[in-house]
Amino acid sequence: FNQVKFCRPILLLSLRAWMILDQYRKKSKLFRTKILLAPLGDDFRYTESSEWDQQYQNYQKLFDYMNSHPEFHVKAQFGTLSDYFEALHKAGKLDEKSSNSVFPVLSGDFFTYADRDHHYWSGYFTSRPFYKRLDRVLESYLRAAEILYSLAVVQSRKFEKTKIFPSVEYYRLLTEARRNLGLFQHHDAITGTSKDWVVVDYGTRLFHSLMNLKMIITESAHILILKDQEMYNYNTAIPFFTMDVTQSSQDSLPHKTVIQLGKQPRYLLIYNPVEQERSSVVSVYVNTPRVKVLSPSGRAVMVQLSAVWDGTSKISYDAYQISFLAHLPPLGFGVYELLEGLNSETALADYNLYHNDKAKLVKPYRIFTVKEVQNALDEIMLENFYMKIWFSGNSGLVEKVNTKEDNKNYRVKLDFAWYGTTSNRDKSGAYLFLPDGEGKPYIYSDPPIIRVTHGRIFSEVTTFFSHVTHTVRLYKVHGLEGQSLEISNIVDIRGEYNREIAMRISSDTESQNKFYTDLNGYQIQPRQTMSKLPLQANFYPMATMAYIQDSKIRMTLHSAQSLGVASLKSGQLEVIMDRRLMQDDNRGLGQGVQDNKITANLFRLLLEKRSEVNTKEEKSPVSYPSILSHITSSFINHPVIPMITSAGTVIPSLLNTFSPLISSMPCDMHVVNLRTIQSKADSGPSHEAALILHRKGFDCRFTNTDLGLLCSTTQGKLRVHKLFNKFHVESLIPTSLSLMYSSSDARNISEISMSPMEINTYRIQLR
Repeated sequence: FNQVKFCRPILLLSLRAWMILDQYRKKSKLFRTKILLAPLGDDFRYTESSEWDQQYQNYQKLFDYMNSHPEFHVKAQFGTLSDYFEALHKAGKLDEKSSNSVFPVLSGDFFTYADRDHHYWSGYFTSRPFYKRLDRVLESYLRAAEILYSLAVVQSRKFEKTKIFPSVEYYRLLTEARRNLGLFQHHDAITGTSKDWVVVDYGTRLFHSLMNLKMIITESAHILILKDQEMYNYNTAIPFFTMDVTQSSQDSLPHKTVIQLGKQPRYLLIYNPVEQERSSVVSVYVNTPRVKVLSPSGRAVMVQLSAVWDGTSKISYDAYQISFLAHLPPLGFGVYELLEGLNSETALADYNLYHNDKAKLVKPYRIFTVKEVQNALDEIMLENFYMKIWFSGNSGLVEKVNTKEDNKNYRVKLDFAWYGTTSNRDKSGAYLFLPDGEGKPYIYSDPPIIRVTHGRIFSEVTTFFSHVTHTVRLYKVHGLEGQSLEISNIVDIRGEYNREIAMRISSDTESQNKFYTDLNGYQIQPRQTMSKLPLQANFYPMATMAYIQDSKIRMTLHSAQSLGVASLKSGQLEVIMDRRLMQDDNRGLGQGVQDNKITANLFRLLLEKRSEVNTKEEKSPVSYPSILSHITSSFINHPVIPMITSAGTVIPSLLNTFSPLISSMPCDMHVVNLRTIQSKADSGPSHEAALILHRKGFDCRFTNTDLGLLCSTTQGKLRVHKLFNKFHVESLIPTSLSLMYSSSDARNISEISMSPMEINTYRIQLR
């Protein structure tokens, strides 16, 4: 009896060892070498210490048994990724003297993938787009807060009284925001594949950090903009600056606050979070149409006064929108003065309303001219210095673009489409996109209400569909903002059943079956639409941009949120904007996607003339945006941040402008961050910061006449000791991207030299 009892675990161990070894051998047949990596784990594993011990001990017994039997011809062990690749490298050499490898080189990525049948995981590229947008907004605010905080901490150390600047508390909030943003990069968070209650938790974390970051930005701006830092006073009850936008909850859209003007001037501080000098149109709400705006130099600026609309045909009497062109230094502020009073530089916007139901009109329109047009026009036209845009008089959607540089007309037709889900047992869900065929045109029974705004600073066409409020704005300014169309969609499909809504742009660009999307806003991947694959396999993730091109023109759609994109026909780009799905797709979520929000999507559409195109470029495994495209993407993802002085606050003398840099950084250089490093002694800030730089790779074969860019390129060279204004660089030491390691010969340097597509990190100390 004792012998049988002793043999049983040995037999069981032998059986388990044979079983797992058989699986390992079968899997190894898929690879070129006999080296096999077998990851252990799954979602929700290793949540308790006992599981770690059990897994390790059980597998070690199996490995010991296998290794003790030479006839098995196996060596099994635990190892790191480094151990695996080292063994793979040795096994992959043709011989010891040769450096050649048996492994082919693979370029690109693994999108779009399917785990079985035609179940392609292209749905999560779009799922929960409200939070994909919130993620991008928080990312922009976090970067702005990190940079301003780092400069404010240096400034506060120069003056005795400004030591009351809450640097330790703010550093804790910055760390928390960093962690919340990092947490949201989880593969079930940013993807939109979490359960409803988990989504609320994520959203609440993002929302609270967003509120904290706004506080850090306004308080850092307070200390930096004072002429006399000794006048700084930290007051939690009455902040010196407040943001011009507020958001009431984690699942609501932000809205502008109305600035109350009176006898005392209000100061509007506008922060430029990008590293190049910038001219941008700024719009804020005020309580009176009698308003004058003075520039930092004290001159009155041209102002467009627009109505604030409530729905389609009611104008607010309590709020007015003023818009003007602000010129801002790199990473710096401009202070504009808002005064109540008549201004000869104010130009009223006027309006045309098409297809409006007279029974719904609310009059009077007061100071604004509103023309009601009941009969559809053949077309509506907007124009600026760079282009003319024609819209359908029936639908209010873009149909044609004329570029004035070459006086050529291009077909650019915008419309919307619906996708349903298949009638098969497996249907679309948070992960999967399983449509019921090609997208069906968005149908409206009556012509939608169209509101056309004509103004001196911008003109726009807003179309009110049942599920989308669609606006195309054309800025009438010289420079970057006037060279692309701004497209915004307020999407609401909360009443739909198993449907997805897409925005489709069709053009006469001869792109065939090729298009391009970005990965993480970094490199551009060529994509190929394959007719032999199902429709859902031809959708790809778009983080910040997608474009199509031919030998003459490139059409780029810049995005302020990550979504799924495709080019299903030549000359076409199609982006899914929201999806509402009633069932689980059996990939682990256990529910559908029914917690849709009213979602704001923001895009810019850029047309660029191409030159010197060759066949070698078309076959390249990579592609690059132009400089203009890079900066357009930077502007849409890092918009200016307006702040207003609090009403009733005593305002000390302010600087007209604050510029931490002497001049713009090169056009192809991007400050990823200037982040204060934690002190080794406590959880507060140290005297060092991490300067993280990215040199962008760009395509120089684009016409660059009259781009209006306020920067140049320097072949990747940057003299940092001559970069900062009002701050002195004490030291600049290269380090690893993570700040964990510095080379043994790391020393203080004064000039940075970077190759295209490089990201470098430096420890910098300012005073």
